[in-house]
Amino acid sequence: MAGFEGVKWASHQMQYILGEKAFSLLAADAGVSAVTRTIHYGQFMAFEGIRFFCKRDESGKVIANFLNWDKNLKRFRRGISFNLSRKQQGLVPDLDEMTHAFIQKYFKNPSMRPFFEEMADLGAQGYLRPFTVDEEQSIGVTFPGRPSIRAVVCRYDRYLGEPFGGVVVPNMVRAVGANRTGCLKLGINYLMSVKALDAAREIDPDAASALFLDDRPEAPLDDRLVTEWDSSCCLFALKDGSVIKIPESPLILPSVTIQGITAILRRMGVSVHERDISYGELISLVKNEELVAVCSIGTAGILNRCHHLRLVDGDGETLAVHRPDESHDLFARLSDARAYYWDIYREKEDLPDGMRLDTYSL
Repeated sequence: MAGFEGVKWASHQMQYILGEKAFSLLAADAGVSAVTRTIHYGQFMAFEGIRFFCKRDESGKVIANFLNWDKNLKRFRRGISFNLSRKQQGLVPDLDEMTHAFIQKYFKNPSMRPFFEEMADLGAQGYLRPFTVDEEQSIGVTFPGRPSIRAVVCRYDRYLGEPFGGVVVPNMVRAVGANRTGCLKLGINYLMSVKALDAAREIDPDAASALFLDDRPEAPLDDRLVTEWDSSCCLFALKDGSVIKIPESPLILPSVTIQGITAILRRMGVSVHERDISYGELISLVKNEELVAVCSIGTAGILNRCHHLRLVDGDGETLAVHRPDESHDLFARLSDARAYYWDIYREKEDLPDGMRLDTYSL
């Protein structure tokens, strides 16, 4: 599982109590009660990761640019809704309510101005991390009694990065489709992510990521479907010049970034096919040297190309090892797509169809 590098946190976090619609600005290190359902049971533990960029406009004012963040907010709403009872669904904030809390109340607070001004002057990447917490002091096994949204902001230098290595972990399952949690950004999903990476490092001590298969461990190994990396989505680039995007499902987090990257690739003339890929097909592609690259796609890192992926059987024995074809034109175009994606934030590239850039004056 990847980590952030060169992180600097803002001096304040925000708190928004859903039932009371009450906003507070808290110190960055403000904690939560030790007696809360969120800590003890993982109840009401949804989160989101939202990339943004600060710059100065022609008048010198700081502005913040968000790309497709309406999709981030919709995904966050689904996570909040999942964590609440039927009777509590009226507490789920709509997009306007969340935007008002994040931008008008938090980003525009005078205490936050020095941080965003520094970001604008450095041209740094920004990351907004909203998350949910039950603020009620209780250890009863029930739905949250005082649900709230908190959020923190940081700037950072990089996330994951290239080169990185990965290992397929066929004996572990990240999520179960019947529970419909794999398609949500929930804290409970990520214990299995770090456990999978720990297992991957037993096979390859240098592994930085683990690649999951589907939730059918009883099925023949070749028939199981590739799902996603431990903390990011997966994209396959083939030597015929096309790429494969795995379809969204109850096991796949609907990635905002991969939707943008595939839109850019299509604009560049690359054929994008959305379909499942079985483990047997992946093994065949590697053995027949038909695979250019396997990519990790996510908010913080945008796109990173795996420099070696070890495919193993149920006993951890190596079946094949993929290494990218760096001489292939598509390998370089993937890098170009990543640069294009970031340049949209900086208003240096046009928006492809279906993408949206929201700009807020701070």
